[in-house]
Amino acid sequence: MNFDNSILTILTWLPALGAALLLVTPKSALNAIRWIALAVTLVTLALSLALWQSFDPANAGFQFVVNMPWIGESIGYRVGVDGISVLFVVLTALLMPFAVLASWDVDLRVKEYMIVFLVLETLMIGVFTTLDLAMFYVFFEGTLLPMFLIIGIWGGSARIQAAYKFFFYTFVGSVFMLVAMMAMYWDAGTTDISRLLTHDFPVAMQPWLWIAFFASLAVKMPMWPFHRWLPEAHVQAPTAGSVILAAILLKLGGYGFLRFSLPMFPEASANFAPFIFTLSVVAIILTSLVALVQTDIKKLIAYSSVAHMGFVTMGIFAGNALGIQGAMFQMISHGIVSGALFLCVGVIYDRMHTREIAAYGGLVERMPQYAFAFMVFTMANVGLPGTSGFVGEFLTMMGVFQVNTWVAFFAAFGVIFSACYALWLYRRVIFGALTKDSLKGILDLTTREKVVLYPLIVLTIVFGFYPAPILDTTASAVDNLVAQYSQDIGRNPAVDLADERAPLNYVAPVAGAEPAAEEHAAEPAAH
Repeated sequence: MNFDNSILTILTWLPALGAALLLVTPKSALNAIRWIALAVTLVTLALSLALWQSFDPANAGFQFVVNMPWIGESIGYRVGVDGISVLFVVLTALLMPFAVLASWDVDLRVKEYMIVFLVLETLMIGVFTTLDLAMFYVFFEGTLLPMFLIIGIWGGSARIQAAYKFFFYTFVGSVFMLVAMMAMYWDAGTTDISRLLTHDFPVAMQPWLWIAFFASLAVKMPMWPFHRWLPEAHVQAPTAGSVILAAILLKLGGYGFLRFSLPMFPEASANFAPFIFTLSVVAIILTSLVALVQTDIKKLIAYSSVAHMGFVTMGIFAGNALGIQGAMFQMISHGIVSGALFLCVGVIYDRMHTREIAAYGGLVERMPQYAFAFMVFTMANVGLPGTSGFVGEFLTMMGVFQVNTWVAFFAAFGVIFSACYALWLYRRVIFGALTKDSLKGILDLTTREKVVLYPLIVLTIVFGFYPAPILDTTASAVDNLVAQYSQDIGRNPAVDLADERAPLNYVAPVAGAEPAAEEHAAEPAAH
């Protein structure tokens, strides 16, 4: 294999090799352990950016493919990425160095802590790169154990209950998915995902397969009412654990819907779309209202994540290019913004050791740089134009509007409610008089905290004003998915795509592209 078709293997397993290196590092060498973990995550990030740079966005198929036998003739070591998965690899690699830096002051079992995080990175990247059904299940379920340990060992006072609740909810749902995967193998005779995408599963079989996958993916996102484990897990998890849980692990559910439910079970997806719309709207409105009455900062942000994932599922099952592009962008943006919000909570928790909203107030007088960073991420969480949060919600709602205007109408209330709880939180924590004696000596951001937060501020604003890098990367794969889905359920994809693109065709073609590629490169901007 040359570098082009081995980069995914290196990228996937490099963090695990770093974990193996930490195994032989003395426990007493705390600084060496921290720097090794940081170096491994930074190299992984560099490789992911090289992967993105080398990725051909005009190619809707899988790239950098490796296909080798593993167990018998059916199960193989198959990896590859397309426009739907490549950005999730980059997002995972991007946030891991920040998670390590945010954990720099952890002093309990530092060696084990860093090993668990590096193993978790390998498993998360593996979910997005694998093209084998059996390997997908191994990576998908494998992420449970590291996060279970992160919550159960390094979490808060009620960490044991939260860890078991997280594990039980997510594991039980995945058992049904495993049964569905076995049924898919018996019907198609292969575990190769690229071949399963072209296999026509019987119409009578699709609803059962769809429900089995839904049982796992809905809990993972999580969708309402399968979200009960999330707030408690967030509250008890350490800062870095909350970052990875919100920014990456929740996206495994959305990715599963895009990789399996929509393309492999199209008739069932179309039939269950009203059901998904109902759950999504309820999640957007109800969990936003629940967030308004929270007294714990982490729990409020956790409920906001459930609401934002409602936009994602709503956009995915709209089944058109605008909705799916919006859902993809929303997941990337939410990964950056929600991760940054939990990092902001970690900054003040490290100083005051409380997450109660009532314990704060007037921080702008002592922490102006922190107030600015928190403001940017709060505005992005609200969906303010000029931030990445706006783009995803706007495209999602436009896509859903073309399918069901009432769903889009009620979902719009979620935008209003998100402004209510986010601005209420910001006012209570940042503004007001600095009357509490415990806060009068609090210090502003340290150099390490600036290194963690400032790059995320830049990404939030840049992608808000210039979303083309993300939309261009996903466009061809999304168009291909929509065309196949529309064909399977009897739509006219050519008409749908033309209608969707006309109002938003404002970004110039990619400079220097060949005529055919240039024509296609102008299309993603329409999203």
